[in-house]
Amino acid sequence: QVQLEESGGGLVQPGGSLRLSCAASGSIFSIYTVGWYRQAPGKQRELVAKLTSGGSRNYADSVKGRFTISRDNARKLVGLQMNSLKPEDTAVYYCLQNRRSTGNLDPDYAYWGQGTPVTVSS
Repeated sequence: QVQLEESGGGLVQPGGSLRLSCAASGSIFSIYTVGWYRQAPGKQRELVAKLTSGGSRNYADSVKGRFTISRDNARKLVGLQMNSLKPEDTAVYYCLQNRRSTGNLDPDYAYWGQGTPVTVSS
């Protein structure tokens, strides 16, 4: 049984930083692409970042230079360091792990965490 447990969300001032963490269990983990999605109320879900088993990273244009995705395969952790946060970063953030070791991250065929809310406001 694969489970993803997220933590680290909360309320932060514009310009501040947060670090999200995702703990995985029940899979080999290291062979799968992982990533983060976010969704604000009434808006479409958006891929924030992804990281393959080979270490290839991709980011949404809106977060490039501000966010960093990481993984610790030994501890089965996925991290998202978020710096210089903006109000438009406000959303529920979800951790994903693909269900196949294909190098892809398919949101319709992936394990999802429960989500952790991030609010950026003064």
